[in-house]
Amino acid sequence: MNDNELIECAAAFRRHAYAPYSGFAVGAALRARSGKVYGGVNVENASYPVGICAERAAIAAAVTAGEREFEALAVIADSPAPCAPCGMCRQVLVEFPIARIILANTAGDVRVLTPAELLPHAFGAAALPTKEREHEDTDC
Repeated sequence: MNDNELIECAAAFRRHAYAPYSGFAVGAALRARSGKVYGGVNVENASYPVGICAERAAIAAAVTAGEREFEALAVIADSPAPCAPCGMCRQVLVEFPIARIILANTAGDVRVLTPAELLPHAFGAAALPTKEREHEDTDC
């Protein structure tokens, strides 16, 4: 599946978005290394912080199915330029190995980035203490 086909999948998923408050429907299609594609849409809520973004919904669907490694994520919205993921989504994206993030809008504009380009200097597992580091003596 090439980038354009993955964008088409994201656009198809986008039709199922639940965005009654903002009207800003977003669709995502996540291709796992297994070749399977998982979809996600934004799901809004009257209590705005309770909503979920399409990117995180797609990752949650894939992880629920047992996937952990991903080749590409396509995200599409009706925006003036390809819509970049929010901060929470960027943090989730760097948690998993995803080679390419394909951002698109409904006008046909496309931008391809890596998770590191979306969130340089990301907080990740390397910043957390390991059992070995917890027991190290320090001079402080």
